Amino acid sequence: MRQVIDQLPGSKIREVANAGLGRADVLPFWFGESDEPTPAFIRDAAIRSLNDGETFYSHNLGLPELREALSGYVSSLHRPVGADRIAVTSSGVNALMLAMQAHVGAGDEVVVVVPVWPNLTAQPLILGANVKRVSLTVKQGAWQLDMATLLAAVTSQTKVLLVNAPNNPTGWTLSRAEQEAILAHCRRTGTWIVADEVYERVYFKPRSASAAELPQLGRAHPRGAGAAGDVEAPSCAPSFLDVAEPDDRLVVAHSFSKSFLMTGWRLGWLVMPPVLVPAMGKLIEFNTSCAPVFIQRAGLAGLAGAADFVPGLIGRLQRCRDTLLPQLAALPGVQVAMPEGGMYAFFRIEGHDDSLSLAKRLVTEAGLGLAPGAAFGDEAEGWLRWCFASREPARLTQGVERLKVFLGL
Repeated sequence: MRQVIDQLPGSKIREVANAGLGRADVLPFWFGESDEPTPAFIRDAAIRSLNDGETFYSHNLGLPELREALSGYVSSLHRPVGADRIAVTSSGVNALMLAMQAHVGAGDEVVVVVPVWPNLTAQPLILGANVKRVSLTVKQGAWQLDMATLLAAVTSQTKVLLVNAPNNPTGWTLSRAEQEAILAHCRRTGTWIVADEVYERVYFKPRSASAAELPQLGRAHPRGAGAAGDVEAPSCAPSFLDVAEPDDRLVVAHSFSKSFLMTGWRLGWLVMPPVLVPAMGKLIEFNTSCAPVFIQRAGLAGLAGAADFVPGLIGRLQRCRDTLLPQLAALPGVQVAMPEGGMYAFFRIEGHDDSLSLAKRLVTEAGLGLAPGAAFGDEAEGWLRWCFASREPARLTQGVERLKVFLGL
């Protein structure tokens, strides 16, 4: 076995979850997925495809009709993107690995904005690259990126800049001005940008007035956060696709997992310059050959119903966020910032600096399943991630009550 593989750390999220899986008394909020099942209209499309015998290989880049549908969907949110710039992949994480394989080899430099889902930093390491980490910091009650630090880290030696925004686990989101500055800098250095934008639809700005008062670390405003119906959320977060030209060195990774409740289906896509598409087809052949046709049919159904389904889902997620975050912020010794996007509350508890140990104790002593911050890198040690994507916001309140008992409050 290659040494780099042997030295890869195991998933600390799985380590915590394994301690509680199968226990009916544990409220599980550790994984990054909703507890809502995939909508019936999407499941039915897959069933029809299987009943029609669509069990054979498809084109490496995906069904032509799915690529066209993705072109329409992406273009409805951003600048026009032709189907000739899109490749269908077997999950969002597969999309990200393919993007890395296309650009990174042994000894290459990759700059990553952290903390971030650990798979993203592991992928370049697996390929033998050197990873340089640029950390977000908490300032004035919100997670922020020091642009001067990031731009200084990205040089002509940097093959890839990897940015996940909206960010897992913090909820931090790039502004349009930051994206423009990053793109201009990477044009000068010749650096490829790999943008993980799988949470782009899970975006809550503009905030209601009361929610806007919550991002400080510490106690919540006594009025709490407003309901999801208080404001009309935008259709998506800022994207590099809104500022880049088709031939820019930009690859954007997407997934059906979050916005379509399809985590277990493993379906994603990439947007890239047209010149890169033939090579991506080769990489897909050597990795997975193609995404299963019946799953692609499910994706087609999801896109066809997106206008009716996705806004309602985002509204439910905002209600969950605005249920959980004020309750956490009101607890003595708890630091939490209101996330602009994503589906996570990222918080820390004063006096508890070992997040893995704390997460395991919460499972065994409180019946509460959270992800340890240490899973997302040393920069996130001492923090906990709580996935608030729940069909019943009352479950979140129940979880807070369990945390209060654990803390003796």
